[in-house]
Amino acid sequence: MTDKTLVCINCGKEFIFTEGEQGFYKEKGFENEPKRCPDCRKARKLQRSRE
Repeated sequence: MTDKTLVCINCGKEFIFTEGEQGFYKEKGFENEPKRCPDCRKARKLQRSRE
């Protein structure tokens, strides 16, 4: 595996999906790559926890 550059569906900013993150996703059984950058993921998680 190598680092991948992905584009966030929320803000359009490019972010790196590192080898380590890819390994973590695979270990957890996640089949899809992240669609949001770390900042947007944090914001979404905060928003969902407040509901």
